[in-house]
Amino acid sequence: MRWSSLLVLLVLSGCAGIPEGITPITGFQLNDYLGTWYEIARLDHSFERGLDNVTAEYSLREDGGITVVNRGYSKEARRWKEAVGKAYFAREEDEGFLKVSFFGPFYGSYVVFEIDENYRHAFVTSYKRSYLWLLSRTPTVEPHVMERFKQKTKHLGFDTGELILVDQQPTH
Repeated sequence: MRWSSLLVLLVLSGCAGIPEGITPITGFQLNDYLGTWYEIARLDHSFERGLDNVTAEYSLREDGGITVVNRGYSKEARRWKEAVGKAYFAREEDEGFLKVSFFGPFYGSYVVFEIDENYRHAFVTSYKRSYLWLLSRTPTVEPHVMERFKQKTKHLGFDTGELILVDQQPTH
């Protein structure tokens, strides 16, 4: 194996890890997680930049994995953008740690590190702390949910001063 190939493999394997100090939930129930989630808050990253009305739809695949459909509206371009991917459990099927791919054979981490008992709100990160999402089953959350999200994620070392609050108002 050439050194450049080894370097690429090392970098890509780092995208499937968990940030130090973050623990995926246990007792994860996939059937309860399936369906539509609204993105309430996130840290900025290139693949969602400028998007509002962002949702994620999770459904079962025939191969036992999960189909992921992320959708958001760009006011600037006046159009919807959509990305379809696939996800699989990274370790155990009762752990909120999945690997997700939108780009062929390359996978990134999807780590659910908090969820309420009724699966109404979820705190999610990826392989590093520059990725962070607050997801909800409804387009808005109660103030105490947002406060809990900000306090917990700040305590865990996320840059909560950079949070983007996603506009979930209907588009015309």
